[in-house]
Amino acid sequence: MTQPTAGVATGIALSRELGDFLIDLSIGLHKNAIYPPGHPLLEGATSGITRRLSALLAQRASLSLGVARQQLVIEGVATDENNPVLRDLAQRLHRHHLGAVKFTAGVTPDEIADSLATIAVDVGRRPRPLGLEGPEVLQKRQHVRLFPLTFEQLQLLEEDPEDAEQADEMRGDKSRAAQLWIGLARAAIASEADAEEPESTDPVLVAKAIDEHKKDAAYDQVVVGYLLQIAEELKAKGGKDAAALQRRISRLVATLQPETLSRLLKMGGDARQRQKFVLDATQGMAVDAVVELVQAADDSSGQNVSHSLVRMLSKLAVHADEGAPLGRAAADGALRDSVHKLITDWTLDDPNPDGYRHALEKMALAAPVFQTGDDAYPCEPERLLAMGIEIERLGDPVWRALTALQAAADITPLLDMLDSAPEGWIRDALWFHVATPDTLARQLDRPEPSLAVVERLVGRMKLAAAPALLDALETADERRMAPYSDLLVGLGAEIGPQVAARLDGARARQQRALLGLLAKLGTMPEGFDLQTYAQHPEAGVRREALRALIRDPARRDDAIATGLGDSDERIVQMALGAAMQNCPPKAARVLIARAGDATLSPDLRALGIRAAASDRSPATLAFLLARTTAKRRFLRRRALAAPTPEVLAALTGLAAHWSNDATAQETLALAAKSSDKDIRDAVARRGSGL
Repeated sequence: MTQPTAGVATGIALSRELGDFLIDLSIGLHKNAIYPPGHPLLEGATSGITRRLSALLAQRASLSLGVARQQLVIEGVATDENNPVLRDLAQRLHRHHLGAVKFTAGVTPDEIADSLATIAVDVGRRPRPLGLEGPEVLQKRQHVRLFPLTFEQLQLLEEDPEDAEQADEMRGDKSRAAQLWIGLARAAIASEADAEEPESTDPVLVAKAIDEHKKDAAYDQVVVGYLLQIAEELKAKGGKDAAALQRRISRLVATLQPETLSRLLKMGGDARQRQKFVLDATQGMAVDAVVELVQAADDSSGQNVSHSLVRMLSKLAVHADEGAPLGRAAADGALRDSVHKLITDWTLDDPNPDGYRHALEKMALAAPVFQTGDDAYPCEPERLLAMGIEIERLGDPVWRALTALQAAADITPLLDMLDSAPEGWIRDALWFHVATPDTLARQLDRPEPSLAVVERLVGRMKLAAAPALLDALETADERRMAPYSDLLVGLGAEIGPQVAARLDGARARQQRALLGLLAKLGTMPEGFDLQTYAQHPEAGVRREALRALIRDPARRDDAIATGLGDSDERIVQMALGAAMQNCPPKAARVLIARAGDATLSPDLRALGIRAAASDRSPATLAFLLARTTAKRRFLRRRALAAPTPEVLAALTGLAAHWSNDATAQETLALAAKSSDKDIRDAVARRGSGL
């Protein structure tokens, strides 16, 4: 048995019970990856995992596994990335783009077996990773839920250390940053006894939970306790973990409603404690969050900081964040010094003392000025655009600044400025000139396009984004095909004719992507027939066409039969999956015909026999009996055939679908009394593996 795994913070270790469960889970997935369905070893693995999980869930309502690249996070503890068994489990889940797996009380062996079989399928043998599937796949089991990779807190654990010394450092004191953030998220989102574990620790979601929570003193004190610890941590520590924590807590503070932030500060003890918190935060948080805290502290302490002072502090924050490189440090320092003096001398009669005016005067001297003349362009584009938005004027210098920002490789700062601009005609006019097909095409043509930027542009452009996205889809690598396809699906079935028009003359790879997109849209364009591509010489194209045809109730049966007769094993496997749910008579005849096809793997032949068994025709019964019965010798009694996978599958099919048939009962009786355990188990399962 492995030693307890190292936790997120020094001194935290995984319990033996949780460690044993994770190891059993990893081994169970490995067995499902190498053994065929129905193998006795799989049943044993499922039983062992179920027993351990039931014991754990007897003490808690649910158990969640967070997934990092090489680690798992369970009950706030990260597993040892050097443990090969647990690292393999984490990597397998991560390759499927899964962010978490959640087990709840009442989980059954069938749910465990189905989950193991699903996750064990290699990513390369699926149309897409599990995390990119919809709720019908991720949430189909009542007590085992799969969540896509959206757990931002795990990024704190995934930073790649540059050397061994840094790796040790991250696993030591500095990992306290990750512990504090995850602790705060849990306190905010799942503080009540009957609440579920938080499914994401995105700062916006954490802020929303705090805003919406009833004004309960105990709740506020827990949240404030974490805020106090985080502020102290940021003041004292640096490095990657602290930087990640700073981004998250700063975004949290900036997102909280003012009245919520004021309420929390009032819960933070006496004025002295409140002062210490704001002073610590001043040194460690982002400048925009510092300004929010000053306003909240002003309210909670009964002080009167003028609106003009707050506005000027906000201007300093803008300069510190987005100003010229040489001026950022000065603005940052001026802001923090000003806040420090304000909070330290909170009892000043004048809320706008000379020290603040001096700092603001320095800022004004460093600020850009408009110059006259056609070629005058002294300011960086960011400042010019910010000024135009501020004074609500869109003159030639502002448009020139906008054009310059649009030409940048990364337009994220530009989009952030537009999103933060006040609602009105200015904002609408700027977005109209930014969210264009040309802008989108430039972003998609980048060597490493930013999906976040593309999503923001598409959200503004709607259907106008379709041509550029389709161009990108046709040239995208496998990594980007799925995200681009999802964006196109989000535009709706109206893009169907554009998609179909691109199929003729496209290469096979592009045809696969376009057919997959049409299938996701759900509605085929008028006059378009998938059947043409179901006969395509390239297997991948046929597979996508047949996948879409199977989803059409009117064409499902024919499509399944066609897929089962295909020469490509992946197509056969896909069609077989559909046939197992409801096998049409035509498909059953194809499966019976291919039962002895040596070009198919034994596993597929066995699954095909089990699927065909549901067809209630005399021909199917005769086939199953012939498969399970050995050739009789002269004057010898009837005997069962040797327990090959195909024979066992036929016996399972007979037990599941023909147990009331008199001609089948003799065979089933012989199987039930057999000395071979596999044969007895086959008729006892009664098709539970389907």
